Amino acid sequence: MEFKDYFSDQSKNYAESRPHYPDELFEYLVSLIPNKDTVWDVGTGNGQAAISLAKYFNKVIATDASKEQISNAFANEKVEYIVASAEDSGLESNSIDLVTCATCIHWFDFEKFYPEVQRILKPDGVIAAWCYVLLETDEDFGALVNDFALGPLKDYWPHERDYVWTMYKSLPFPFEEIKPPTIYGRMNWNMIQLVNYLNSWSSTKQYIKKHHSNPLEVLLPKLEKAWGNPSAIKEARWKLAFKVGRNS
Repeated sequence: MEFKDYFSDQSKNYAESRPHYPDELFEYLVSLIPNKDTVWDVGTGNGQAAISLAKYFNKVIATDASKEQISNAFANEKVEYIVASAEDSGLESNSIDLVTCATCIHWFDFEKFYPEVQRILKPDGVIAAWCYVLLETDEDFGALVNDFALGPLKDYWPHERDYVWTMYKSLPFPFEEIKPPTIYGRMNWNMIQLVNYLNSWSSTKQYIKKHHSNPLEVLLPKLEKAWGNPSAIKEARWKLAFKVGRNS
């Protein structure tokens, strides 16, 4: 399966404009495993999840198939960054306590990735995959963003994104499933930070590539009206979609 790299040409912007994952998420994952030795953060991107995992594990191995993403990753002495595909990690068998897939598992070749996970996980090791889907807010700009994602950009999302729209319910997952709690990711952003996030979307980039114009030009006037002062800080939140399972 050819690696589909939708993010490398915007890796710096991507690193600066993605929502963060809450400590509650990582505390929950740590509670599922007895040993906190080594975690593999696959599809690490800019290392956002990896540096959070470093608070809890002796070692974090963070891999991504994109050299550009790795080159823009956040440095941490407990995180080892490696350019490697999800399907061929090069890691030792039975060496990993936890595998994490932060907003990335839907890109992988499941028929190759899952055997790789089963190979490298220790007995009773855990795999956790999550993503954020639709934006939730207490103000009008949230509906504008979601309508933008599902309207003008509807046909520009890669088909792998279909798993995201179902909150991972349609995702193949050959592990003994564990029901996770409800967890939200939250960001306090000004309008420019939100716009940077929208510009980082793969669908936005695909739209620009095809039409040579940015679809945000149509959204911005509406967003400015709903937001008010562009410097004002507002909360954006996302309910995380989850798949958590144990290696048997």
